[in-house]
Amino acid sequence: MNRLETAGLGARLDRLPWGARHTSIMLALGAGWLFDSFEVQLFSTAIGPLGDTFGASVTERDGVLAVWLVGILLGAVAGGPLTDRFGRRRLFVLTLSWYAGFTVLTGLAPSLGVVYVLRFLAALGVGAEYAIVNAAIAEFIPARTRGRANVVVMSFWPMGAILAAVLAFLLLNTAAVGTSVSWRYLFLLGGLIALVVLVFRRRIPESPRWLASRGRHTEAERVVAGLETASGVTAGHGRNFAMPAAPPGRPVVRAALHELLTRYPGRLVLGSLLDLAEAFGYYGLFALLSVVVLPQVDISQREIPFFYILGNLGGLAGGLAMSLLIDRIGRRATVIGSYTASACAVVVLAVATATGDGGWVTAAFMLASAAGIAAWTTAYPTFTELFPTHLRGAGVGLSVGVGRVGAIAGALVLPGLATAIGAFVSYALVVAFWLVGAAAMAAFALRGGAEAARRSLEELAPEPPVSVAGGRA
Repeated sequence: MNRLETAGLGARLDRLPWGARHTSIMLALGAGWLFDSFEVQLFSTAIGPLGDTFGASVTERDGVLAVWLVGILLGAVAGGPLTDRFGRRRLFVLTLSWYAGFTVLTGLAPSLGVVYVLRFLAALGVGAEYAIVNAAIAEFIPARTRGRANVVVMSFWPMGAILAAVLAFLLLNTAAVGTSVSWRYLFLLGGLIALVVLVFRRRIPESPRWLASRGRHTEAERVVAGLETASGVTAGHGRNFAMPAAPPGRPVVRAALHELLTRYPGRLVLGSLLDLAEAFGYYGLFALLSVVVLPQVDISQREIPFFYILGNLGGLAGGLAMSLLIDRIGRRATVIGSYTASACAVVVLAVATATGDGGWVTAAFMLASAAGIAAWTTAYPTFTELFPTHLRGAGVGLSVGVGRVGAIAGALVLPGLATAIGAFVSYALVVAFWLVGAAAMAAFALRGGAEAARRSLEELAPEPPVSVAGGRA
């Protein structure tokens, strides 16, 4: 296939009507995201009985969360360039197998030290998923519905949280399952169910955009033709956009970072700030719940699982609402609006907490969760589609890596600050971070940053030309 023939692959993908293959791709990738969330939510439920089993102190229990978040950070930074080098399909199969396996092993851990190691290793796979899944879904879905599909995939996160809360409640309140082993069942079951998703994920083809960017034109053509046939579309037509083959030298973390900083600094800064703001805001919200909110309201220990289930139902509603808006009104409006709404919702939660009424606090938490999920489900597709195919995984991975610093601060630092400096300043910090995200998106728009809604990926971030010698010109 020559370059002129290759050039139309992106346009051919974008003109396809929505079909069963698109739905299966979205569900298989979204289900993996669901179990990533399931993994994260397990910590808050399992850490109590897990810590009791090994006689862990509060600091040692916090250490499990610390190694988990550091593992996600490193996994995202490394996983992005790896998926740009080895492909979306190979990596999203590997990462799902990786974290499912280490989750099962966590349920068999003989000591707290082994739990630390296994949680860190499982987190590497989860971190890599951030870059891989977002890159894959963006590259398969037609431009007119790309934002909606990506938001729906990301909205599997609150579904996983709801599943984890229900399963935890059933296991921890079943007399036949002792509290000393309940956490083991949670990890074992979570890992085994995730392996079921692997059966469906293996059926997803490689991204044709990635194949074309690596010069594997025949394979790319075969995948696109298969999608066209499944959709009942005649093959081989569409507006052309240049998709030259990548040079033989494979990108590594340092090389990818250099190219991102020199060619796409504004886009990398936007992705990093959006992820930093949402990670601090989201994890900070849950930190405030445990340290500031719940101790002040009349919600019993037996009611807390239902409190989190209701909150995540609010989050699911927020994500699904954004799926209806992101392609219709654009990335700028949805990101700025949802980040600003998240800041306002934290203020509402602070006011509700001051009343001490469990009903008002539950309603405010549902609102804050809805706005928070709406914010980060719109942020990810926004910065994912701004990077070229050969750097998309690296761009997302590095943005997520910066964002995990916010997660670490929100989850591990904010509780101590709330105790030391009081609830008001803690609420103000969370509000400020959400507003930083809104300001970053506004600044990007004012500086002429691209509005990506309904536009081809090849328009948004054309691949740089390739010299005759095979290097980039």
